[in-house]
Amino acid sequence: MVNVVSTIIPIFAIIFLGCWVRRKGLIRPELLGPANRLVYYVAVPAMIFREVSGASLRTQFDAKILACTLMPVLVVFAISSAAAWLSRIPRGRLGTFMQSAFHGNLGYIGLAVAYYFLGTEGFIRASIIAGFLMLLQNFLAVVALQSGSLRSLVRPNLRFMTSRVVGNPVILSALAGMAFSVSGVSVPLLIDRSLGILSGLALPLALLVIGASLSFELIRVHILSAFGSGILKLIVLPAMGYFLYEWFGVTAQDYLPGLILLAAPTATLTYIMATEMRGDTELAIATISVSTMLSAITFSMWLGIAG
Repeated sequence: MVNVVSTIIPIFAIIFLGCWVRRKGLIRPELLGPANRLVYYVAVPAMIFREVSGASLRTQFDAKILACTLMPVLVVFAISSAAAWLSRIPRGRLGTFMQSAFHGNLGYIGLAVAYYFLGTEGFIRASIIAGFLMLLQNFLAVVALQSGSLRSLVRPNLRFMTSRVVGNPVILSALAGMAFSVSGVSVPLLIDRSLGILSGLALPLALLVIGASLSFELIRVHILSAFGSGILKLIVLPAMGYFLYEWFGVTAQDYLPGLILLAAPTATLTYIMATEMRGDTELAIATISVSTMLSAITFSMWLGIAG
């Protein structure tokens, strides 16, 4: 439990520091976009590629753990669709509610918790799983937003779908790292050290950006929908993963990277995708804010349960 507390409190202290410095005007709103792009397209991919490319996939990759991690996402996708229909969520809000229930913040918060709680080896395993998990999450998010669009007869935006699923920098960096690992080719020393410098920037800046993006005002407006999707994301989704891991006899040491990713709060990317595909952007921001704050408690709970 000491290890859990010493991991979670520092991470969320930086997140709330980001919220505080934005309110004090030390981070201006116009800087958030460039800072987020720097983290998303450069720093985090550099860190993932550097660690995964130097790993051994024979010891770090487990198909059974991957399957147990992906399956709950498909189930929660179906549950969120049924919950939205039963609660009569308006069509324009439907897709955003659904994707907020399964689309986790893997690149920023999930990998940060994996790194600080499990160390480099756990981070590598989490990065490999995250590549496949992001492929599934992004694909299902596009399906959810398309089905919940106010334009019921609109054709799917194939270009946007391709860019979000195939062009995701975290996915590409994980796949590139795996390719280097399998090939046995070593990253040149100069490039490796440059990537190491960028890697040091990744997680602290990512956490600050997350904190600076939180909105307490929109939570009050969308509190029921935000809490509903938050429960699915933070409780139901990791619970399904936990029971599957236990059912198939996977040890906690092996499944913790996957469980941490499943327990991650709603991704900031849900706001971008809601903007691009005419979802409810206010609900996206509210859910991101609610789930991020509550995940300080639920992360502690799941890490404590897993031992």
